[in-house]
Amino acid sequence: MALNASTQIAHPADRVIATLADRGFAEHLTSLANGTLQDFTVSGDTSGAFTLTTVRAMPTDRVPDIARKFVGASIQVTQVEQWSAPDAAGNRSASVKIDVAGVPVSVSGSEKLTAQGDTTEFAIEGKVSSSIPFIGGKLASAAEPYLGKALNLQASQVNAWLSK
Repeated sequence: MALNASTQIAHPADRVIATLADRGFAEHLTSLANGTLQDFTVSGDTSGAFTLTTVRAMPTDRVPDIARKFVGASIQVTQVEQWSAPDAAGNRSASVKIDVAGVPVSVSGSEKLTAQGDTTEFAIEGKVSSSIPFIGGKLASAAEPYLGKALNLQASQVNAWLSK
């Protein structure tokens, strides 16, 4: 299933990327979903190309019933973002891979930060897939709206974090 979402963040791209690479922000965002941040690693200098790895334990109380059959009370979600260095305009892109331990659903795609002066467009394009024959498409379809909501939550929280 294809996932496409974008939103505006009322802050410059360099401040948005600094927030996304901030452990305190990752802990805050994870706590909003009643999860636990298990690991947060930034490899490389965020002024250039870098890799961001976030591992969260998330409760399954909001997981669709079809997927809940495969998991217990929580799931481990690993998100790896490989960010490019900013171009001359301050734009950045990242390849993204999200894996859910114990659930045959994954996401692969890209994120883009498009600098627009004092605002930034944050966009994601991805594909939600499942390796289970027959019901895999249903699992991927059920996961897709949650991932779109997660992007919007992340963007609104970046705005709130930077407006403190």
